[in-house]
Amino acid sequence: MSAAPIRFYHRYKQAVEVERVLGERWMRLAYDNPAGRFVVWLLTRRAFFSRWYGHKMRKPESALRILPFIAKYDIDADEFAKSPFDYKNFNEFFFRALKPHARPIAAGDAVAVFPADGRHLVFPNVDTADGFYVKGSKFSLAELLGDDALAAKFAGGSMLISRLCPVDYHRFHFPVGGTAGDSRLINGWLYSVSPIALRHRLRYLIENKRVVTLIETPRAGTVIMVEVGATNVGSIQQSYVPGRPVQKGEEKGLFAFGGSCVITIFAAGRIRFDADLVEQSRNHVETYARMGDRLGTLT
Repeated sequence: MSAAPIRFYHRYKQAVEVERVLGERWMRLAYDNPAGRFVVWLLTRRAFFSRWYGHKMRKPESALRILPFIAKYDIDADEFAKSPFDYKNFNEFFFRALKPHARPIAAGDAVAVFPADGRHLVFPNVDTADGFYVKGSKFSLAELLGDDALAAKFAGGSMLISRLCPVDYHRFHFPVGGTAGDSRLINGWLYSVSPIALRHRLRYLIENKRVVTLIETPRAGTVIMVEVGATNVGSIQQSYVPGRPVQKGEEKGLFAFGGSCVITIFAAGRIRFDADLVEQSRNHVETYARMGDRLGTLT
């Protein structure tokens, strides 16, 4: 199962595509055999490894990687808020801002939007889902949130898992408008969140470093956002001001270098996900969509 290519549904092309995985050979060596997983356990899941790689990506000479990376992965530089030649290092390019209108926000007070660019899975009821990335492979909300009482309030709730690849825009945004509270850090490891790794062990998502934020909204009640770190993503930076009203689509924060994940949780009966997302997710196929695009309707 893990050696199979990663396929996803491209919402805009309405076709299934195969993901081009950055460092795929290394990823498969690391997670597809026992010796590689031992090296991950011993070394790459630890914070110092990501700090070392992050330091490497902040060196001025790392800027030489930018143009080849844009060309190899066909990234649209016209969306960037500044020229590719103006980034001082690769990490600065990685968490780049976009032009104000590069990601239109779907209109409508009852419409929720994707919080990030990436490949998305939705689960209308987390309690009855038959698995997330692999059939039968799940985790509990209590484990994810580190809070039994909070998890109990979201029993039977709906969940969106948004997986960001290194080639994606790496800022995350609010899927709904409301008032965001303080963010709460749950420290943990930094395993990869690629399906190559998650097919072996989905629990990496609840063992990794993560940040939990509650958003109080007028239509959907409380909505939870969880940003999950991963290998080479030791830094999850928040840019919003706690306690201040936020608009749907407003920037919440950013990830430094690497792949990462944002999980959004709605209380039971509070959202109706769009049909194409539900259909693909039922078959454990992620849907590629961009931040600001329509996710579903608040109920």
